Amino acid sequence: MNHQEYMLHHLKNILAIDSPTGYTKHAVDYLVKEYEALGYQPQVTRKGGLFVCISEGDGSQPENALQMEAHLDTLGGMVAEIKSNGRLRVTPLGGMNPNNAEAENVRVVTRLGKVYTGTFQLNNASIHVNDDYNGTKRSWDTMEVVLDEMAFNKEQTAELGIMTGDIVCFEPRTVITESGYIKSRFLDDKLSVAILLGYARYLKESGAKPARKIYQHITVFEEVGHGGAASVPADVGEVLSVDMGCVGDGLECAEHQVSICAKDSGGPYHYEVTSALIAAAQAAGIDFAVDVYPHYGSDAEAALRAGWDVKHGLIGAGVYASHGYERSHVKGMMATWELLKAYTQV
Repeated sequence: MNHQEYMLHHLKNILAIDSPTGYTKHAVDYLVKEYEALGYQPQVTRKGGLFVCISEGDGSQPENALQMEAHLDTLGGMVAEIKSNGRLRVTPLGGMNPNNAEAENVRVVTRLGKVYTGTFQLNNASIHVNDDYNGTKRSWDTMEVVLDEMAFNKEQTAELGIMTGDIVCFEPRTVITESGYIKSRFLDDKLSVAILLGYARYLKESGAKPARKIYQHITVFEEVGHGGAASVPADVGEVLSVDMGCVGDGLECAEHQVSICAKDSGGPYHYEVTSALIAAAQAAGIDFAVDVYPHYGSDAEAALRAGWDVKHGLIGAGVYASHGYERSHVKGMMATWELLKAYTQV
């Protein structure tokens, strides 16, 4: 399969593996096998992420290695309480928003590995019964998981093996249209994971040798703020986060483009890195936009806040409806992949 087909194939597979923050092992195991199949030697970090060197470089810049980062962890939920009616009160993992998760199918994973299905619903969800259905504010306290089990009180649900702290995974509903649109929950940031995998495959199959040594770090705690805070080798001079590009009012980026972020809510990205990314995109004729994200943070910023003395940058395929039912486009995926090649001059 060509590189586009390869990335889409693995994107669909990765999206189908539940991996909310704190429950990422199965998705990491999948990636470990694929990197090994490509001929690499990935390592699983103590935090549970994946770390791999994909190029030793040409030796000309021994103290300026590049670390690419994308995160595999997604939004999700955790059982906070088994209610008296046998249903589950949920607390969010990351920025999962109850407003756009209403009526979504879920999977509840117990500590013993048993999986139960259910639906995330408003309390008293029947509009023919609930006088205040429209007026009720959707929140984690006014919504619940209704299990697909004959469990109508706390004791019956507990007998299933469900307990506080169990993971609640939301259905991604992945669709790729004939027109090239990619629709799914959790494109943030599994789309970028597929792009990094595609870049690693390109290096292996082409035999291209970038000037710099290149590492890839697939992090698993980005959605709670510390995914990229560790696992930065001493020879890394720059961390490039490949995450979703924001699409919305006041921004230039569209789903078919790659976004280069100049600043987000944590502050500006390194001026030299951002300028070099722009220059690489221009020289290669890549469809891109430069934007300032009003509500955003990245793994690259987490590395700086942890004290790493590195330059940092952020790019990503344009993604609309972030943290909801998201949408991107194959062209945006390919533009991001092409920018990685152009920026590393391969």
